[in-house]
Amino acid sequence: MTRVCILDYGSGNVRSVANLFATLAETQVSNDPAAIAAATHLVLPGVGAYGAAMARIQRSLPMEAVREAVFTQGKPFLGICVGMQVLSDEGMEFGATAGLGWIPGRVERLEAPGLPLPHVGWNDIREARPHPLLAGLESTPDFYFVHSYAFQAVEPGDVIATVEYGSRFAAVIGRDNVLGVQFHPEKSQRAGAQLLKNFLELA
Repeated sequence: MTRVCILDYGSGNVRSVANLFATLAETQVSNDPAAIAAATHLVLPGVGAYGAAMARIQRSLPMEAVREAVFTQGKPFLGICVGMQVLSDEGMEFGATAGLGWIPGRVERLEAPGLPLPHVGWNDIREARPHPLLAGLESTPDFYFVHSYAFQAVEPGDVIATVEYGSRFAAVIGRDNVLGVQFHPEKSQRAGAQLLKNFLELA
């Protein structure tokens, strides 16, 4: 049976993410190491600034249990928005902050000359390499974005899909069982639900 554990460090979009996952699988919002161990899939939502998110993650989450589940047991892991950004080595929002370092890269302010920041609204993504996470989607599906900083991956092979807003940058990243999306699937209607369904089919 598929069991989703959504990690909660005080991010504002946890409930909406949980509500969508609950339509697809057994879902629990919990930081309990036992719940993490029992889950088949882990999700880290996120809104807000990189540094504040990392401080709350370090304070609130049992990272030893999370790393055991992800790297020893190989459970699929999905970071959403800031939850994707903190997978990097470092974030530059309000000064440099060390990230989790799970996917090599740095999160930097968007280069969008002449365009307002944050980047808010619907935008289409383009596949950079085939991946099961994008199965069943249109060739350039629309997703809902809210952010001013973007993940700059060290290895091009870690970028699954890109998006353009002033410049082209990573919209979906992935290395082995660790995945991240810059957009909000829970606000992206049919495309978002399909992407989460695809995530739950990963093993």
